[in-house]
Amino acid sequence: MSRTVQCVKLGQESEGLDKPPFKGELGQKVFDTVSKTAWRQWLEHSKMLINEYRLDVTSESGQRVWMTELEKFFWGEGASKPPEFVAPKDDGHGHGHGPGGHGHGH
Repeated sequence: MSRTVQCVKLGQESEGLDKPPFKGELGQKVFDTVSKTAWRQWLEHSKMLINEYRLDVTSESGQRVWMTELEKFFWGEGASKPPEFVAPKDDGHGHGHGPGGHGHGH
């Protein structure tokens, strides 16, 4: 028999996971509050993060980033770039406008 959870991501009752996706407190929290549907959405999203940041999820630092993003995805302000990832700046001044700028009339 499938169990249902009040899914934190979908905002509705939905089929829950069969077992916690990983050990520890966070794994239990996911098990208790995240539906199968939302977990699949996270896995798709996390693939993008892993590729984007070239995360090595076998390393401790990679797992930390992955877990941080997971928490943001379900309970935070939505997954955004983690602070330790600074996008390469094209001008070295930290404005990050990228090539082309915003038409400053040069």
